[in-house]
Amino acid sequence: MTLAERIKDARIAKQYTQKDLADLINVKPTTVSGWELGRNEPSIETLKKIAKKLDVSFNYLVGVQVDDEPTFADLGMPYGGKIPDELKQTYADLAESYFKRHPEMLNKNNK
Repeated sequence: MTLAERIKDARIAKQYTQKDLADLINVKPTTVSGWELGRNEPSIETLKKIAKKLDVSFNYLVGVQVDDEPTFADLGMPYGGKIPDELKQTYADLAESYFKRHPEMLNKNNK
């Protein structure tokens, strides 16, 4: 997958238009279009902004695979790894129910 494809896929996963992304990082929509068509590439600093706004790792955008740092997007998770608003309460209820039954798991990694 190319940088252009990863930018486009991450943007679509967030349900952003090219204009939405352009507005978030202060560039013109035609600039985003050029990136997604592979006509040009964003600077390193702009790639960092894109990664942050699209909730993906910088490494994912540039195609670097780091074995110990996978993101939801790297793993091909649905919704780009972000829970849609309409499902957030359902997942919160599931988590609350789980931790009521297994309170020992709440601070497992903080010991």
